[in-house]
Amino acid sequence: MKLFVTGGAGFIGSNFILYWLKKYPEHQIVNFDKLTYAGNLANLREVEDNPNYFFIQGDICSKDIVSRAMAGSDIVVHFAAESHVDRSILDSSEFITTNVLGTETLLKASLENNIKHFHHVSTDEVFGSLELDSVKRFSELSTYQPNSPYAASKAASDLLVRAYQKTYGMKTTISNTSNNYGPYQFPEKLIPLMSVSALFERPLPVYGDGKNIRDWIHVEDHCHAIDLIIQKGRSGETYCVGGDCEISNLDVVKSIIKHTNKTEELIKFVPDRKGHDRRYAIDSSKIKTELGFTHKHTFEEELPQTIKWYAEHRSWWQPLLQKESNYFQKQYGQK
Repeated sequence: MKLFVTGGAGFIGSNFILYWLKKYPEHQIVNFDKLTYAGNLANLREVEDNPNYFFIQGDICSKDIVSRAMAGSDIVVHFAAESHVDRSILDSSEFITTNVLGTETLLKASLENNIKHFHHVSTDEVFGSLELDSVKRFSELSTYQPNSPYAASKAASDLLVRAYQKTYGMKTTISNTSNNYGPYQFPEKLIPLMSVSALFERPLPVYGDGKNIRDWIHVEDHCHAIDLIIQKGRSGETYCVGGDCEISNLDVVKSIIKHTNKTEELIKFVPDRKGHDRRYAIDSSKIKTELGFTHKHTFEEELPQTIKWYAEHRSWWQPLLQKESNYFQKQYGQK
């Protein structure tokens, strides 16, 4: 089997490639990645000499390049996306181009190349926001109500995938996942940002009152869920993949402070993000019941391991922080 993985040098994509080649060493993977600021081939050092791993640098919006690179593949696993909400608020144009037009390009190329299965990786943010005191959770039947340019661009790409399945009979699946954490996550996201800031004893910027709740899933559990969807998922179906782990942003930050032996005096409350969703929560009943999905990692066990990974891999993240210092200065008032 040959997989065409888009965005394989990013956080979730690279973890997926490492997971897949370890579990299915006889399979081939083509990693197609533009190598934007969040793409890093250092994530894949352990497989770069694997004869079944191939890297092609390219833009998913480039139709001819995509079609040639995809030729001979059986399955497309589509991770490539602009994904940071804060950046989409600053400028949404890249998000529309990559997430919407890029997905359309991939779908067209998949038809031309007779791809057997197109799996699209999406987000719970397409469903909007839940109230803090609500017991509701997002499911496959939830209405799309995106509240940020990023979420809107992912919602549009989800609908394109659905349309190609209905119109052309292409085998497609979609997964909407909650917040991922783990190694190789770019240090603009909450857990790595707070971890490296704590290690430097710099202020830990928390939006608003910090009570916003997110559902956390370890990236390896997410990769396992995608594996199950590829192996057993039904065409045209969406699968919500959550971590059953709702925690406020402030409590996550306090946990990181505890595990790094710092003090809560480092917490710095900053003006809230525009359109900041209050709560996300996912009902994973469908993928558990239909595909047998279970979690192998808990937040309590893996958060300390994730922090430890960042503490032991400064050579990985320090150049990234330096390269994006202007962004961090603009966003949080710190370098």
